[in-house]
Amino acid sequence: MRPLPRPRVRFKRKKPEIVDAPVAPVEIPRRNDGMQHLAHPERIVDPAALDAMLDAAIEQRGAQNAQAALVEQLKPVLQSGRREVEARFMASQDGAAAMAGNSLLIDTIVQALHRITLVTLFPVSNPTKGEKLAIIAVGGYGRAELAPQSDIDLLFLLPYKATPHTEQVVEFLLYVLWDLGLKVGHATRSVDDSLRQAIGDITIRTALLEARLVSGDQALFDDLEKRFESEVIEGSGIGFVDAKLAERDARHQRLGDSRYVLEPNIKEGKGGLRDLHGLVWIAKYLFRVRSLAELVERSILSPEEAIRFHRAEIFLWTVRCHLHYLTGRPEERLTFDVQTQIGQRMGYTDHAGTRGVERFMKHYFLIAKDVGDLTRIFIAALEADQKRKPVSLWRRLLPGTKSIEGFKIDGGRLSLVSDRAFEDDPVNLLRLFHVAETHRLDIHPRALRLVTQSLKLIDAKLRADPEANRLFLEILTSRIDPETSLRRLNEAGVFGRFIPDFGRVVAQMQYDMYHVYTVDEHTIFALAQLHKIEVGELKDELPLASSIIDNIASRRALYLAMLLHDIAKGRPGDHSELGAKIALKLGPRLGLDAEETETVSWLVRHHLVMSRTAFKRDIDDPKTIQDFVALVQSPERLKLLLILTACDIRAVGPNVWNGWKAALLRELYHRAQEVMSGGVVTDPRDVRIAKVQDQVRELLPEFSTEDFAALTQRGYPFYWLSHDPVTLARHGRLMREAERSAAPLTVANRVDQARSVTEITVYTADHPGLFSRIAGALSVAGAMIVDARIVTMVNGMALDTFWVQDTTGGAFDRPDKLARLAVLFENVLGGKLDPRQELKRRPAFPSRTRVFTVAPRVLIDNKASTAHTVVEVNGRDRPALLFDLTRALTSQGVQISGAKITTYGEKVVDVFYVKDIFGLKIEHETKIREIREALVHVLTEPEGEPAAKPATPAKAKVTA
Repeated sequence: MRPLPRPRVRFKRKKPEIVDAPVAPVEIPRRNDGMQHLAHPERIVDPAALDAMLDAAIEQRGAQNAQAALVEQLKPVLQSGRREVEARFMASQDGAAAMAGNSLLIDTIVQALHRITLVTLFPVSNPTKGEKLAIIAVGGYGRAELAPQSDIDLLFLLPYKATPHTEQVVEFLLYVLWDLGLKVGHATRSVDDSLRQAIGDITIRTALLEARLVSGDQALFDDLEKRFESEVIEGSGIGFVDAKLAERDARHQRLGDSRYVLEPNIKEGKGGLRDLHGLVWIAKYLFRVRSLAELVERSILSPEEAIRFHRAEIFLWTVRCHLHYLTGRPEERLTFDVQTQIGQRMGYTDHAGTRGVERFMKHYFLIAKDVGDLTRIFIAALEADQKRKPVSLWRRLLPGTKSIEGFKIDGGRLSLVSDRAFEDDPVNLLRLFHVAETHRLDIHPRALRLVTQSLKLIDAKLRADPEANRLFLEILTSRIDPETSLRRLNEAGVFGRFIPDFGRVVAQMQYDMYHVYTVDEHTIFALAQLHKIEVGELKDELPLASSIIDNIASRRALYLAMLLHDIAKGRPGDHSELGAKIALKLGPRLGLDAEETETVSWLVRHHLVMSRTAFKRDIDDPKTIQDFVALVQSPERLKLLLILTACDIRAVGPNVWNGWKAALLRELYHRAQEVMSGGVVTDPRDVRIAKVQDQVRELLPEFSTEDFAALTQRGYPFYWLSHDPVTLARHGRLMREAERSAAPLTVANRVDQARSVTEITVYTADHPGLFSRIAGALSVAGAMIVDARIVTMVNGMALDTFWVQDTTGGAFDRPDKLARLAVLFENVLGGKLDPRQELKRRPAFPSRTRVFTVAPRVLIDNKASTAHTVVEVNGRDRPALLFDLTRALTSQGVQISGAKITTYGEKVVDVFYVKDIFGLKIEHETKIREIREALVHVLTEPEGEPAAKPATPAKAKVTA
């Protein structure tokens, strides 16, 4: 930089003070005054005192040290000012005032710097026109919406090209601002350059739309404003709106295209601040308005809609300020680790069975929904205001107006004949959506706007109206496109008003890592899956459900059960039981008979039983099937339950459904159907074993008589009844090869793409803790165990089978990882590698998800199986958990015969089929208590601490 001249004017030093008392409004010229509905903020710093302090610093340190002197004086001013803004924000919870306060603080500093630069450091006695300069705020700073950690965007506006004087001023100002630690985005342009670039760049055009003069030449800024309106805005409205809506759609698509994602982006996400900004930009561009009041005056928004707009802004601003203050960075994503803390800061407490964080996120999602409503309302108002045929922004108007079932067709969309259509007959609030679905029509935004304004008409009388209920049920069970209609009903607010119990779960977040969507979104997705099954769109993915859906007798009951299965989420108590009671009341209201209503209630009450049985119980155990059939009772219910279960799981989120889960459900269905149809095997065990061995013999033609006789003597009787003949034949080949080669360890794998699983079979000498070590080796390899079956043969060898998947829920089929398995098994079983230490280096989940807690629970059941004690373990997943759990069982002298491993986000549910060292059920209360305590200790063990080394029990064989 050039040497700075010594100051010519002397000032008495005066320290600036934080000002608490309100001051007169500060008039700052800007085109968007009032658009933010902000009350004028109180001064954070006294400008006069700041000017005096800076002048005194220059006088004392000299102009040659001006930059360092100014930074030294301004840093504590900036820091104390920011602390004051934050303190006021925490006391008031007013994000609007905080962002205005931050803007005013930066304004004061920039104005003081600009003044001292012109007056003291680079004075020009008679500046030419070319030496004039205007410092303009753009972006969020231009709107006076400066979040605590946001960048400061400045435009240094010149009349012509830069002169040496203006270059010196701009350079000095930027260096000081950067040295203060401010993140400054800047551009230096002439008026001509600014306008030329605005014409070709929609981003620059949007930035100029929000330009606000901070300091400098007012006439220069006025010239930019005037020419911007006449040369850029005039005649380009449709193009600008097209571009902003396309930009919005691309942004939504990039961020998931849903308002209801687990960790929403409050700025860029759907229903976030940027969507509101887009409406403001369009309003300014098309109507030259400066406030919401002007939009109300122009009938673009109603007073009520303007209030909703204002409330949405205030809420999102407040959340954003909390997010910036809490993280200390310009974070825009509401990640798991901050949701609870921000909810607490904003006063959301646990209430009526709902956690405070869930109430906070529900409010957020409702606000996001309001933003969507306002966007639709705004676009409808724009169409009405333009009074001309849309080109690309809106669908082309079709010639003529057609009447259909009491409504009219306007521009190819269903609309209202009269604005009093709903007041004259409130049933029209349902009929509108019914007619639109029946005739496959879009609904005109103006009609949807009137729906939103007429929601108060949906009262007890309308809910009891038979015609209204008939229309709703026909929409719900439509064979055309129920998803679109139900989503429209939900977005317009009709769904939750007409079915108040559904209204309670609108935007209801399920605070875990398993459920991706809010309860209402999940429900609509599930109904969409049901419709797709019915029309044959999922024949390849759900062949069984697709084949039986046309044979069900309770179609209406199935759709209503799908609607109600999660309707009591968020209430204290079991949501299945509460939902079943709701079904008993709602069924008759919607026109279902007593039998249908009872079926709906039963399905809602037991909508989880099929998945729990298939995923958490051994379906090869006859007792499992007997208990399941005793509950389900009828083939019709079995069909309904299968379809409902498949739709429910598929609607949880991406990658939750997979071939393994599908296979387990199919197997359970067929086993239950066999029992219900009387196909129970009644032959004595010896006869059944002989039949199985005959089938296996046919599959092993290469075996000599001696080889096959040795094979039949190798397995205990229960072994021959616990696998299908094809699997038994594979085992036979594996064991014969291992014995011929005298290999101490044999590992075989088989990829089953149809079931999205890989079968790993391990044949080695049995010893206590073998299951645990094998599980550890598989975990080190990156395989997720979903099922396991443990068998000890007569010769003392273990034949353990594990079904594993990769982390995405697909088959564990990468050749390099499969090849590594044998080495890992050898190293782990030989004691060369400690799986726990290896796994401890790997976080189970990203650090931000550690906010989730799962209450540890251990259930020990001696009734679920005839031969085994069933141990169910519920807890938070972590590295080495399965390894530690199985080691703990081994330390208690427990033999593991099988395991079912299921993960629900951060929660793991591991079920073990176990026996004592004598091969019997574990029934002694003292032993049961010791096992439970050992497992709970593992579940509550802090991550990173070594588990207690289990004692080595005496080795024992499994008896038949």
